[in-house]
Amino acid sequence: MAAGEPDAVVWRNRALMLFDRVSVPVAVCDVYGQVVLANPAMAAECGTAPGRLRGRQVLELFRPQEATQVERIAEALRLRHRSRYQVSVCWRAPGGAERHGQLTADPVSDSVEETPALLVMLRVLGERPVPRPEPVRTTEVERRVLALLAGGATTARAARELGLTRDGVTYHLRRLSTRWNAANRTELVARAYALGVLAPGVWPPDPGGATTEEEPGEEGRGKGTGPSPHG
Repeated sequence: MAAGEPDAVVWRNRALMLFDRVSVPVAVCDVYGQVVLANPAMAAECGTAPGRLRGRQVLELFRPQEATQVERIAEALRLRHRSRYQVSVCWRAPGGAERHGQLTADPVSDSVEETPALLVMLRVLGERPVPRPEPVRTTEVERRVLALLAGGATTARAARELGLTRDGVTYHLRRLSTRWNAANRTELVARAYALGVLAPGVWPPDPGGATTEEEPGEEGRGKGTGPSPHG
């Protein structure tokens, strides 16, 4: 081993340790922007592990907000200019929020003649939170119909327990199926759980958790004690 090589190995290992532990998102890319090495902080911004970023294009992970910035940087690198380059970017964080920030790229190499690598650092400037979905609105009768259906009740049994005709129950089911684009009753129940209309982990099914929708006269639709004209 040549003189000075042990020191070089020691300092290389120290640099890699610092690279991994620094809280600033950092990556080393080739001159074309392909990730060669990324630290955990950079990987966390992409919701993955550092090794999975290798080979990815940094400007696909972080979308440039101005194409002209990228064109100017590409031209400068082609001419072997060694300046600090900055690109305004946006990206979707692991939690779904839309973030924006700035990528800073510094060309680095052991000599001026070598094709440089790019030391890329990300600065997070802010984020737009994930929009909260509108609460699912259902009537009390609709929730009770869904709960009975989830519990295995037939149309006839649901009609008896709710004081409706069979046509009345069918009306509510058809209305919900149209609203949620459900192809059948199984899908209708699944959507009711997914949307929080029916409480998960509760038996018998509980029609709770959704916002009540006021519809005058709705609860009275289909009420009656006589048999349905359609059987």
